[in-house]
Amino acid sequence: MGISLLSSSSAFLVFFSFFTFCLLGDPVLGITRHYKFDVKLHNVTRLCHTKSIVSVNGQFPGPRIVAREGDQLLIKVVNHVPNNISIHWHGIRQLRSGWADGPAYVAQCPIQTGESYVYNFTIVGQRGTLFWHAHISWLRATLYGPIVILPKLGVPYPFAKPYKEVPIIFGEWFNADPEAVISQALQTGGGPNVSDAYTINGLPGPLYNCSTKDTFKLKGFGNFDPNKDPAKFNLIDPVERNTVGVPSGGWVAIRFLADNPGVWFMHCHLEVHTSWGLKMAWIVLDGELPNQKLVPPPADLPKC
Repeated sequence: MGISLLSSSSAFLVFFSFFTFCLLGDPVLGITRHYKFDVKLHNVTRLCHTKSIVSVNGQFPGPRIVAREGDQLLIKVVNHVPNNISIHWHGIRQLRSGWADGPAYVAQCPIQTGESYVYNFTIVGQRGTLFWHAHISWLRATLYGPIVILPKLGVPYPFAKPYKEVPIIFGEWFNADPEAVISQALQTGGGPNVSDAYTINGLPGPLYNCSTKDTFKLKGFGNFDPNKDPAKFNLIDPVERNTVGVPSGGWVAIRFLADNPGVWFMHCHLEVHTSWGLKMAWIVLDGELPNQKLVPPPADLPKC
């Protein structure tokens, strides 16, 4: 689940791809999709600079997860790196599956080196594009990817079918190790060093050194027409907010129904603010009915 107070920092919007993909079950009721995330180190070159980064399945940004509303996802994450790892499925409503939410030391202990964990959750009442990312320290700088949720079979989109769908991820590139950047900031009490480039789908673009070919091209610009465009608004199933921006000196009122037992992390989504302590957790206790009770933890839940 996870609730954020500020709009997502472009530095850490990232995509993960899958290694193993398998379909099982009745397509009317939803199917079971299996993915495997091998978290490893691999070399990446940006801005004339080559460094070893933490990635999934040797891809940066990571590969995408594709599912349909009603599908069950079983995602096995295997940690082959020295860092502890946890993965958050940003925007997924974890109905009675809080053990799969991902924030380290809140929903779970992180996956230690050489260990693995299967994130098991079902997509209920959601469609659209979300994303997954690491949820421990600043590892999400390179550990991220999209989650594409299609409507159930036979259920149309609430808009005309597009010619093509391409996930666009804004991010940042650090020539330094992001873990060293935040470590230094926490020791000094100052702000962290800024990134060396902004990226689109992991590419910095032609205005940066050694990046002439590293360009993701976008086409199409337009202006809002208050007379014609409102007729095209999606009022059938509009996007729900899991992140909200709060201006300097401003405030926001958040209202939600506490109908899902578990421990849910709420934090600023500007990463340095979370590191400085702008975070908290909601503890939602079990209700009286069977469908209002958190299921027992899985046998492979990581230990601290």
